[in-house]
Amino acid sequence: MLVRIVKMGFKEDKIDEFLANFEENKTKIRGFEGCQFLELYRDKDNTNRFFTYSYWKDEESLENYRHSELFKNVWAQTKILFNEKPEAWSVDKVVRLE
Repeated sequence: MLVRIVKMGFKEDKIDEFLANFEENKTKIRGFEGCQFLELYRDKDNTNRFFTYSYWKDEESLENYRHSELFKNVWAQTKILFNEKPEAWSVDKVVRLE
């Protein structure tokens, strides 16, 4: 399993637009083949900064999503709303405690 974390900062007046786009597409993203989990987080101190946190079956599944029409459409609508360069990390889960 691969964990993908993406940090995005938005123009203050574009946050509602981002949230509407996420709401419209979250089920499609989560339903994409190989996506096993998807959450959206908001920074408590910098409220125009958001993080997506997703689990993917493997790197190939993530790459298939990143080259899909779904991703291209979502990303085209998202990237024009940024106030800072997004950052992304692909990580392996080492330990999980419940």
